[in-house]
Amino acid sequence: MMPKFKHRVVNAVLRAVIGLSLALPYRMRVPLFGWVVSRVVAPIAGWNRRVRDNLALVWPELPKSEVRRLMREVPDNVGRTIIEIYSGKEFIERTAAVPPVGEGVAALDAARDAGRPVILVTGHFGNYDASRAAMGARGIQVGALYMPMVNKLFNAHYEEAIGNISRPLFPRSPRGLGQMVRFLRGGGVLGMLVDHHMSHGMTLGFFGHEAKTALSAAEMALKYDALLIPTYGIRQPDGLNFQIVVEAPIPHTTPEEMTQALNDSLEALVRRHPEQWFWIHRRWKGAGAPLIGEEA
Repeated sequence: MMPKFKHRVVNAVLRAVIGLSLALPYRMRVPLFGWVVSRVVAPIAGWNRRVRDNLALVWPELPKSEVRRLMREVPDNVGRTIIEIYSGKEFIERTAAVPPVGEGVAALDAARDAGRPVILVTGHFGNYDASRAAMGARGIQVGALYMPMVNKLFNAHYEEAIGNISRPLFPRSPRGLGQMVRFLRGGGVLGMLVDHHMSHGMTLGFFGHEAKTALSAAEMALKYDALLIPTYGIRQPDGLNFQIVVEAPIPHTTPEEMTQALNDSLEALVRRHPEQWFWIHRRWKGAGAPLIGEEA
């Protein structure tokens, strides 16, 4: 089927901008691309309004000056993340420069040595592929479950970019999910993002409001006796480097309790570094009511 005209135009523009950016030195490329996304793309795409509306819903006590700051800095982080992923080797070398820290590092190494499956869970925070890149530098190849984009032209080279960071990749499709399960059962380390609104998910808490959240990471951890470990690539003040944090494994209880623990882990980090989370997502779409006992 012929790609839609809109998809062809969007892909052509993005490929041109990304190509021009990649011609620049890394230290110039990353902040420049962040600036372009923040100052040009975000207003056109309506991201500024989305950031403001999400904050008004779940964090209404924030001062207006802080909201304005986040309307600038959240899209800047999104832009930096995109061009970092496309930077391949240079991005990997930067993440590999500092060893991961946290209570989960020893547990991850022990599981790898024992051949036990591991599910590394993160959110759209900092750079969500930084942990995967850092693990590869330590000899741990992290497979990734991902959602193919609607724009197939753009998805083709985006898939190549994330694959250059670490493989294997598993698209959300019957075939991809089957391959993912075989990989995990064989003792693989799988990376997952769990902070999208999922219409079929369980209603759990995130920032004191109802948020539809997929239980699949916890369910697979229980089914295949895999460690479930939150991990994050926290962008550092220079805007270029990262601290890779590997938290303690989530205890095996029920899928609901384990997934709520993942939400709580991410929320705690976002409250410390709100500019690094993708507030541009419709995280509370159709499920934004305050939880019982919580104030709006």
